[in-house]
Amino acid sequence: MTILIIGAGPGGYETALQARKKGFDVILVESARVGGTCLNAGCIPTKAYCRTAEILEEMRHAGTFGIASGEPVLDFAGVKKRKDEIVAGLRSGVETLLENAGVRLVRGRASFRDSRTVTVDGTDYTADYIIIATGSVPSIPDIPGKDLPGVLDSTALLELGKLPRKLCIIGGGVIGLEFASVFRSFGCEVTVVEFCREILPRFDQDISKRLRQSLSKRGVTFSLQSEVRSIEEAAGEDGSRLLRVNWERKGSSENCMADHVLMAVGRRPDSRSLNTDAAGLKTVRGAVMTDENMRTNVPHIFAIGDINGRQLLAHAATFQGKVAMEAIISGISGQSDSQFRENVGGEVVRKTDLSVMPSAVFTIPEAASVGSTEEECKSAGTEYRVFKSFFRANGKAVCMGETDGLCKLLAGSDGKIIGCHVLGPHAADLVQEISSLMSVGATVDGLRHSVHIHPTLSEVLLSAVE
Repeated sequence: MTILIIGAGPGGYETALQARKKGFDVILVESARVGGTCLNAGCIPTKAYCRTAEILEEMRHAGTFGIASGEPVLDFAGVKKRKDEIVAGLRSGVETLLENAGVRLVRGRASFRDSRTVTVDGTDYTADYIIIATGSVPSIPDIPGKDLPGVLDSTALLELGKLPRKLCIIGGGVIGLEFASVFRSFGCEVTVVEFCREILPRFDQDISKRLRQSLSKRGVTFSLQSEVRSIEEAAGEDGSRLLRVNWERKGSSENCMADHVLMAVGRRPDSRSLNTDAAGLKTVRGAVMTDENMRTNVPHIFAIGDINGRQLLAHAATFQGKVAMEAIISGISGQSDSQFRENVGGEVVRKTDLSVMPSAVFTIPEAASVGSTEEECKSAGTEYRVFKSFFRANGKAVCMGETDGLCKLLAGSDGKIIGCHVLGPHAADLVQEISSLMSVGATVDGLRHSVHIHPTLSEVLLSAVE
């Protein structure tokens, strides 16, 4: 039995490997580079830059630890070279895994001929099941001047060979803020222009506000509730070519000058050239619609990751692939959803749970979130309790010299943890602990009675509920 997967990003290649372990013949189609956006132009290269930024900040503050040092000198060419080597090494590793597993990798852009047939560069491929995992592309707003040289998306910014002096970022979401944090550490003047009332509009507002304040202290300039009107060429005081970004804020016109402008207003599902109509697929604004099992309106076709518009996160794509495979296997065996949850011994088989989906922003300081925010609870009329603690009272954070941070947990009326939001060092790791607890229905009382190593940052979680 054959599964054809379109797209070799995290969702696509992980699902391909999983399908091979289950005994399927697998055809994996990729139009660009194996690893998708995450590995080649997203999660991994930006984290390589984030690590350099962390080291720079540590060196700048080395004096507080009794280490004499001067202002560090950034070798941007060396930073980019390291990033490229990391990406190339990991991509090669993925390609080797696919080859060793017996996955058939087809290079080219896929297009549906019909619901059972996919054409890649003139060659037709058929399969019993098809999984679409084509990911997303940067969303570029229709702003006059968006096509000027120097106006970049995140992929192009990562390929810059020369460090900008001034960078204007349009968009205060995850992508924009990570680049703002990194390039500020690199020594650039950074301005962030955001349309909403606050940065990270989907995060808990306590975290968003504190992160903005922290980045502002580091020298990042923010303009909130601002609508960009145009980008135009201008001359600097020394005659150099610059870009002027013009925006409206509360009835007033404002602008800034920059060497480069980053468009970071989000991403959109990449259904280009898929020819979804030929397969009879239902789409909304380019996103392929699915049910909770990632199955489309065509029963043997599934869509995972950014292409279905549910949760635009690399790890979401991977685990949606698991859900799709569970649906395929249970369908082949003729089991109902409830039957699939039990094996022949009567033991419950836990299905992949997508209701708890953590996310993180790798700024300095780091921010992470899982579950409901306080604003969402208020809007839905949900009864909840808030538990808070601060990194300044955590011994490990004090020793690290990283006391700028907040831990915020939310619990429902039954005591179950329904949300966790952290700003501070290793926030992603801390939120991951709560994500695991939420997945098994843990309560605040359960967390309160769990032993945590001392001294560790994880004690901020315990301090909150105590």
